[in-house]
Amino acid sequence: MVKRLFDFIVSLIIIIISLPLFLLIGAIIRLDLGPPIVFIQERPGFKKKSFYLIKFRTMTNYKNKNGKLLSDSDRLTIIGRFLRLTSLDELPTMINVLKGDMSLVGPRPLLMQYLERYSPEQARRHEVKPGITGWAQVNGRNAISWEEKFNYDLWYVDNHSFWLDIKILFITVLKVLKREGISASQHDTMPEFLGTFSKKI
Repeated sequence: MVKRLFDFIVSLIIIIISLPLFLLIGAIIRLDLGPPIVFIQERPGFKKKSFYLIKFRTMTNYKNKNGKLLSDSDRLTIIGRFLRLTSLDELPTMINVLKGDMSLVGPRPLLMQYLERYSPEQARRHEVKPGITGWAQVNGRNAISWEEKFNYDLWYVDNHSFWLDIKILFITVLKVLKREGISASQHDTMPEFLGTFSKKI
């Protein structure tokens, strides 16, 4: 209850204070990419129950001649790259926190198709609400492997507390200011998770 109350109050304050910034970023995205200005995608949440994640749009919808979307690095615009670098693309996600779909701190909500690729142990990351930031984010974010991410997520599941959340939020602010761990090695975004054992096949 304390965690939920904290999430609600903080997300509401951030949304109210950031409203002019919301409008400014929305206008810039509209000029850069056109409508829509937000990216909405189904993601698995607590107990694998799905919800719709909201973020500012950072990529084009450009496709190759076969109708397949180009790579993230080819679709990421200059404005989009800046929004990700500063984590401003996450501002609309505060709406998910306000609604209770997410928490400020928890394992990041990944793609629905990943659910069937997790090992039983990795699937335990859904025993808590997903978060905007988490233990994996402050220990490498996109600069570490998927297996390392999931190990950090599981450590959080087993050790989470209100004071740990406060610590993670504080470290997150420092990481964003230092712009650490935004991209995976040789990737603008994290490469697709194909399963822990896919490399051994």
